Parts: sequence; C-alpha cells; structure tokens
Amino acid sequence: MSIKSILKFNVVALALVSGGSLFAQGTPINAAAFDALVAQGPVADAAAIASSTWASKIKQAGTLRLGGTQTSNLFSLLNEKDGKMRGFDAGLAQLLTRYILGEGGKIQFTQVSSSTREQVLINDQVDMVFATYSITPARAEKISFAGPYYTSQAGVLVKSNNKTVQSHNDLAGKRVATQAGSTGPAILAQYAPKAVVQEFQTHQEALDGLRQGRVEAYVTDHTLLLNALSLGTGDAKLAGAPFGAQDPYGIGLPKGSDGVAFVNAFLKKIEADGTWAKLWTISIGQRTGSTAVPAPPAIP
Repeated sequence: MSIKSILKFNVVALALVSGGSLFAQGTPINAAAFDALVAQGPVADAAAIASSTWASKIKQAGTLRLGGTQTSNLFSLLNEKDGKMRGFDAGLAQLLTRYILGEGGKIQFTQVSSSTREQVLINDQVDMVFATYSITPARAEKISFAGPYYTSQAGVLVKSNNKTVQSHNDLAGKRVATQAGSTGPAILAQYAPKAVVQEFQTHQEALDGLRQGRVEAYVTDHTLLLNALSLGTGDAKLAGAPFGAQDPYGIGLPKGSDGVAFVNAFLKKIEADGTWAKLWTISIGQRTGSTAVPAPPAIP
C-alpha cells in the first residue's frame, strides 16, 4: 500500500463531494494515548486462563503468535521509528495479549494477506489472525472465528476525474479490481454481475492497478477504502455510498479452538468497561473526524 499522508474524514468528505484530489494533511494517531490505553487494559485471572486450552498454551509459551498486517493506517500500521504497530486491530490484539500474558507480554508477528490467513492457522504458524478478517461460511469451514468485533460494508474507489462510475450500479462492462481471497469477488458477482473483474493478490496491487489505469474501479470493504484515502492514494474518490450487507470482522482462530469462548469473553469485557469505545476513538474516530462512537456488533 502506498502510504504518504493521513487525512481527517471531514477533509476526505469535502474532497469527495467536490471531486477534488486527496492530498491534504491530517492528524496522525495519538501514540501516547494509544499506548497508555493498552497499558491500562485488563488482565485475566488464573481461573480464566485455566478454563481455555488455547489461552493456557499461549500463557505457557509466554508469547502470542499473531497473524496480521502492518500497512493498514486505521487498523494496524507499523511505526518504523519506534517499531510499534498501532490502530484498531493492533490495539485489540495488544490488549488481548496483555489480557493473557500480563504486562510485558510478547507478540510474535507474521504478515498475512487475504490469501494466506486461513493457511497460517491451519499450519499452526499463528495463534490468531487479526486483520479486518470478514467472517464467511466458507472460511468458517476451515477455521473458527471469535467476534465479530467490527462491521463494514462494500465500497467503490475510482479516480477523482471518473464521471461514469457514480456508484456500484455503474460497474457493468467496467474493469473492476478486487482482492483475491477477500469477499470482493462474491460482492461483485451479486451486485455488479456484468463487471469485468480483475483479482489482485494484495490491497496495494489493486490500488496500484487503479492508479495506473489498468482498472476503472476498485471494490472492497468500505472501511479499507477509507483507510486508503486517509493514507493518500493520490487522485481518488469514493463513488457512491457503502452498499451490500454489513460485513462482520472476526478474529481467526484454529478450527474448533476453545479460544473462541475465551476471546468473546474478553471482547465483552472491554466493550462493557469502555475500552473498545476509547480505542475506536483514538484509532479511527479522531483520525476521521467522527465523534459518534458506533455500537459494537453483537457477539453470538
């Protein structure tokens, strides 16, 4: 992913309405507030750890093996200056690590893509995957999901000078990028069946395809497109409003793991004590100009 600048949402919205370029500067994440929030997170007692084989294994190892991404500005972005990852997903992963391992708990990080998320869990390379990971029946046949912890819909990204694509209803006959292994192909099959779909292996490659004119639009999670805009994709805009069903983001765990109940209990705890809302505000709200904290999705 090309990362050059960070935008506030009100700046993005103004540019989208006017059809202008997206080069404005915004406010980066408040690293001190983020780190302080994680450091104040709850810690599970011995009984809670003992109730889960999954959590007990991590506790005994002293390290949580995390599959994730380092290039998602709002959700998990590596700060090369201090070597720390911050964002909504990163914060939840760090809070969960603290919940299991206590202060000073370590994370062993593995970079994943949409095409590798299931496999690293199947191969026991990671204990969990935290990567704006949509819960789908097909994926749930291979792995287990805790959550959901967040929801999104689909969106359409085009160049700002594109006057023919105003929404997903205008994609028939257009060359449209989406990410292989994501929910994008199924969304396009349902909502834009006459689009000429080109699947790219990574989010960055899809963005590059749009910037280079190899495709006319890019369809993926609306949240990820906002993230791309906040980083400065160049001369781009969202075409129309988010569409399709609400897409629930879950935490990938090994198939049949009793960690699902453990992680769901953790999520309910941080939602109830206000940590979830504070993390959303620091990671997303303050950086997109949004003051209305969304309600967390219901956990089954």
